Amino acid sequence: MTIPAPAVIDALRAALDDRAVLIGDDAAGFLIDGRNLPTADDAVVVRPADVEGVAAVVAICAEHDVAIVPQGGNTGLSHGTESPTDRPSIVLTTARLNTIESIDPDRWTITAQAGVSIEAVQEAARSVNRVFAPDWGARGTATVGGAIATDAGGINVLRYGNMRENVMGIQAVLADGSIWDGRRALVKDSSGYDLKQLFIGAEGTLGVVTSAVLKLRPATPHESTMLAAITGLDALAPLLELAHTHAPGSVTAFELLPQVAIDRVVSITDAVRPLDAGTEYSVLVKLASSAPVDDQVADFLAAGAAAGFVVDAVVAGTPDQTENLWSLRDHAPPTFCYLEHQHLGLKLDTAVPVDRIETFIRSVLDAAAEIAPMALAYAFGHVGDGNLHMMILPTTDEDVPPWMEVRQAMSDEVDRLVFGLEGTLSAEHGVGLLLRDRVGPQKSDLEWELMRSVKRALDPDDRFNPGKMIPGT
Repeated sequence: MTIPAPAVIDALRAALDDRAVLIGDDAAGFLIDGRNLPTADDAVVVRPADVEGVAAVVAICAEHDVAIVPQGGNTGLSHGTESPTDRPSIVLTTARLNTIESIDPDRWTITAQAGVSIEAVQEAARSVNRVFAPDWGARGTATVGGAIATDAGGINVLRYGNMRENVMGIQAVLADGSIWDGRRALVKDSSGYDLKQLFIGAEGTLGVVTSAVLKLRPATPHESTMLAAITGLDALAPLLELAHTHAPGSVTAFELLPQVAIDRVVSITDAVRPLDAGTEYSVLVKLASSAPVDDQVADFLAAGAAAGFVVDAVVAGTPDQTENLWSLRDHAPPTFCYLEHQHLGLKLDTAVPVDRIETFIRSVLDAAAEIAPMALAYAFGHVGDGNLHMMILPTTDEDVPPWMEVRQAMSDEVDRLVFGLEGTLSAEHGVGLLLRDRVGPQKSDLEWELMRSVKRALDPDDRFNPGKMIPGT
């Protein structure tokens, strides 16, 4: 990347405080993402402490034609925080915007600055007997602003939706340094365009979100997590229907776990193997309610067994057992499984209509067996909402060279299958640079041009996170 001129750095320091502008070794920790991959060789990192500071930074960058790469917890998986190499730029981290501004249980909202972690929001909600529903493995480091930027999802989307369904209003700094405060706690508001939705999922390309009003949900003191070994992929759809039938309104998560991932997690962590049923797949199901769910659990598992879909099952009876089951899911991605060559693999964040999940998994596995027989291929994730994480990667030194020869062909075939099933390449991780040049066929030319029009209207100088997300930018 290109470092801004010394006069710009001096202006940033004058506008903020001594802790706010980092360069050299002081900035290095902000230039490595959650997978330990560099986002820039060198950069100026700016850490404003309030929205006025963010506005001052943006105004200075606008005056001197400096690009801005917003950064939250830097846990993204789509190279969305890489700095441009063709123009001067800074990294603007929201790390010091870390205050929960208000908790309003009577309004069913919590207002938090962009740098607050998702876990901190969850804990604050619990303190007033409420639930902040979005949840995923990186909850301790992922931030409100980053989650909004990627429209993050996670394990509870089946019941509560992505971040988009859990944000009521936002505050953001726009391209000229002006501050737009759209933090409203209104359940209904039909007074015009819902502008906040433009910023949710925009990956920091339209402005810098600095604070948000987030939706709280009723507490669910009665929760139960179970792992059920299933007969095969054809059991997924009918089991999901049985779960909704026997536990209407209580099904919070419905996750696919392959045995190959469970075996790996058990071998490298302290997780305990909960079942040994000899099946290729299991489903991890969570029911949550204000009333006891024990009967619903029993009825669902009994119905699944009677229909021939469930071979064996275990229900967590203690908090430790619950944590053990979810640790299997949290560590299923190859990044957490510590597979040596995982950085060379294809790690997909695809989604297809829920009725096509089985078709998609089988199609990708068949394609991998034909195109990349040397690679390990497995699927896991949020099958209850159609979001599947498919992994295709080499596992030995000997497999790397032949894998690299077919990697592009495998990627092209995955894209063809996703688009053919009316799916998406990015369900919850964002597009960034990783998928920017692959997502084109997913939308019509008109739809992409509409998105470019929004970008031009709100960020005419391409100041914010340039080159990300939209093909052709």
